[in-house]
Parts: sequence; structure tokens; C-alpha cells
Amino acid sequence: MPTKIEKDAVTGTMTTGHEWDGIRELNTPLPKWWLWVFYACIAWSLGYFVLYPTLPGVGGWLGWSQRAELADRMAAERARVQPMLDRIRTTAVADIPRSGDLHGFAIAGGRAAFADNCAPCHGAGAAGAKGGFPSLVDDEWIWGGDLDAIGRTIAFGVRSAHADTRQSQMPRFGLDGMLTPAQISDTAEYVLTLSGRAAVPAAAERGRTIFADQCVACHGEAGRGNLELGAPSLADRIWLYGGDKASIERSIASARGGVMPAWSGRLDEATIRMLTLYVHSLGGGR
Repeated sequence: MPTKIEKDAVTGTMTTGHEWDGIRELNTPLPKWWLWVFYACIAWSLGYFVLYPTLPGVGGWLGWSQRAELADRMAAERARVQPMLDRIRTTAVADIPRSGDLHGFAIAGGRAAFADNCAPCHGAGAAGAKGGFPSLVDDEWIWGGDLDAIGRTIAFGVRSAHADTRQSQMPRFGLDGMLTPAQISDTAEYVLTLSGRAAVPAAAERGRTIFADQCVACHGEAGRGNLELGAPSLADRIWLYGGDKASIERSIASARGGVMPAWSGRLDEATIRMLTLYVHSLGGGR
């Protein structure tokens, strides 16, 4: 609460006239040295304001800006790597690994492009994630793992808006009433046996018949999948959406299908080729 301004009897300093809970505020001035440093900083900042670019579109008196310097450096870097990018565009992708310097450049460029564009879904180490993000470091490929197949997948995507996209659609056996819940359960029991896991024998035997009628056309008799159709293998233990019985039942009932964007048009041809080589080099490429 406001009080009268007076000299404090203990310190000899004038008060500000403010008091809280019996405590009065002293009007202690700032040290002279602090004030002079503060004024010097203001003067220094005014000098920077004049000498260096401060406002958009207004250059400084020195004629230098960090933005312009960055643009010059980027232009110089593009000019430096342009010959290598031209070689990547004009060399068959399968022949690039035979050229040591060109292959090393392509792998480095692909690694950088992967970190910028692919890692958010596939992970920094390309190990993928449950929920429709396939690993790129194993031997399981839904659409093929050779250079041509990887390049096409990157360029056109999967279920994307591109006219040449990879396209596949698993029927929704449960939602569309094609199979009853009991039949879906039996089919899931049989699918478990394809990867050597225990199942209820009687249910798995019933599921074998359903699988032969409904699933073999895409996944094959042994459940090993079909690269041409984008049908994943069911005979290993690599599962995009989970391989326990409940997850398999959900996949059969409602179908699964992720979307990968088409990078053609977003990335230039050289970058797509470098990405292709980098993904192929991760260990799972065929």
C-alpha cells in the first residue's frame, strides 16, 4: 500500500513510498558502472543497426549479410557437386556401385536425403516401426528389394496419388461380411502355423480350408507372399501390424494398407537414384 516517501532510518536511503506487509521498498539507485555499461550496449547496438542489415530489404552500410553469404556458399557447393550429379543421372543405377568415387558420393547423398525425407516414417536407422512402416534393413520386401524395384517404389510410392503408384488392396473379410468372426479366428489360427507357431489344431485345420479359398491367390499356398501383387509373406515373423493372433484377426477383418508418398516430382532424378542406392546398401537389398 502507498505510504509517504521518507528516508529509511537504518540505511539512510529514501523509500519509494511502497510498502507490503510492513516491508518498505528502498529507492536504491543502480550502480554507476552498470548504467554506463548499459548505455554503451545501446550505442553498440545502434552501430550494428546501421552497419549490418537489420530490416528486411534494407542492406547495411558494409554491404554484407549472412543470408547473401549463405546463398553464395550454397551456389558454390551446387557448382562443385554438379559434375557428380550429372554422372549419376547418366549412369545406369546398376553400374554406379562399380565406380568407387561415384558410388561413395551417391551413398553419402542418399543418406542425407533419407534423413531429410524418409527417417520420420522408417526411422533414422531404417528399422521401421509397427503400424505400417516397413523395415528396410531385413530381407523381407513387399514389392521387391532389387535396385529397380526399390527405385520404382521410391519414385511412385505406394497407394499414392501418382498414376504409376504401387497399388494393392486386401479384402476386408470381416467388415464386408465375407467371413464370420469364427471363420476369421480359424484363419488366424492357421496363419500362426505358417511361421511355425503353436495353434489350436482343429481350428487351424478349419482355417487351412478358408485360407486356400480366400488367401492363396495373393499370399501363395505356403503363405510366402507375392512381390508382384504387394502381398507380404505370412511365413516369417516379420509383421507390420503385429503378429499375435488378435492383430492377425484385425488384419483379416478390416484389412491393412499404409501409404507411401511418391517422391517423383518432389525430388530430382539424381536424388531418387542416390536414395535407391542407399536403401539397397542398408543390408536387405537383393
